[in-house]
Amino acid sequence: MSNVVVLDNGGGLIKAGNGGERDPTCVVPNCTARPSSSKKWLLADQLLSPTEDLTSATLRRPFDRGHLINPDLQSSLWAHLFTNLLKIHPPSSALLLTEPLFTLPSIQRSVDEIIFEEFNFKALFVADSPSLVHLYEASRRPYGLVSKAQCSLVVDSGFSFTHAAPVFQNFTLNYGVKRMDLGGKALTNYLKELVSYRSVNVMDESFIMDDVKEKLCFVSLDVQRDLNLARKPGNDNILRCTYVLPDGITYMKGFVKDPNEANRYQTLNLDHGETDYMERQVVNDKPQDKRNMDLTKTEFSLSNERFLVPEMIFRPADLGMNQAGLAECIVRAVNSCNPLLHPVLYESITLTGGNTLFPGFAQRLEKELRPLVPDEYKVKISTQEDPILGVWRGGSLLASSPDFETMCVTKAEYEELGSARCRRRFFH
Repeated sequence: MSNVVVLDNGGGLIKAGNGGERDPTCVVPNCTARPSSSKKWLLADQLLSPTEDLTSATLRRPFDRGHLINPDLQSSLWAHLFTNLLKIHPPSSALLLTEPLFTLPSIQRSVDEIIFEEFNFKALFVADSPSLVHLYEASRRPYGLVSKAQCSLVVDSGFSFTHAAPVFQNFTLNYGVKRMDLGGKALTNYLKELVSYRSVNVMDESFIMDDVKEKLCFVSLDVQRDLNLARKPGNDNILRCTYVLPDGITYMKGFVKDPNEANRYQTLNLDHGETDYMERQVVNDKPQDKRNMDLTKTEFSLSNERFLVPEMIFRPADLGMNQAGLAECIVRAVNSCNPLLHPVLYESITLTGGNTLFPGFAQRLEKELRPLVPDEYKVKISTQEDPILGVWRGGSLLASSPDFETMCVTKAEYEELGSARCRRRFFH
């Protein structure tokens, strides 16, 4: 098929580009925002401008808790995307769209209406993210286990939720999928609450706190040890770091005050922990006072918040959520499948989605998972080379395959048969 647009429509980011290419043309926020100083709503890529002051901006998102709740807003975001960023002509293009697992039929109907009746695309193929991740990983390593066994377990931890999904021969086994209602948005909200309670009121600063989370949070391999370290005063606390908020005059975006200070936690030796670090540390004659801050800037310091926020994914019960942690979620997903698949699934766990970018995520997951898995099975966890673009790259690969045209639903078929009949072709 000549021109295929691949659209990975996530709750947090839209990744869009032409099929067959390695990287998407654009990766933009899937939301619209109005800065407090303006009456104009900014769309997608306009929010990434370095000159825009997004402090206390009002946000509107088409997705809430993983479901499309505002099709009109999504339609206006897509219109901006197709016209200004991709510069395509929909009636002469086909569309490969990713959709969350277990999307409700009413939402599927709304999406089909937008694609065929509003934009007039000539053909549509709808895929789920785990199958595209599996396809991409299998093609990257043609002699690896994923490719030979045609089977893998995809852990997709994104903006709205986290899925553990078994994939067999490029089809997601829906009966084995387990979902946690915890994603990047919940982590950002928890970080907002912690910082607002302890330092500065940042409850309205979604963009800033997203940046803080991405730059400063990490997954702890020993929570008790790190909690003890975080209690130490002054320079002894190697987890403490400072983030400077934008002032709206000199700089419009927040930044980490001292990147070297923020990375000191990486010197922790996994075997000897705190004692090993203390032996190697140079004694500082002047203990740093934590209250000694530059009053010309609005800033706040983080210590144990840095690892307590991603900890939610592994211990949601600590926050009063009636949910299992990620390791238990994976075990339940595997146990839902045929016993013959268990050893292969445990040995081919693939991590994708923005949350897996936290430093230490894969090591911690392996540490949690190993005691829950029978001894005779190997546990092998691999993270995608770019967890945010992994799904899109799988879609781009599928769109460039020779069979893609026969897999699509055309506009004529949609008009003749309707949404529900057409959807059967996608085996969801």
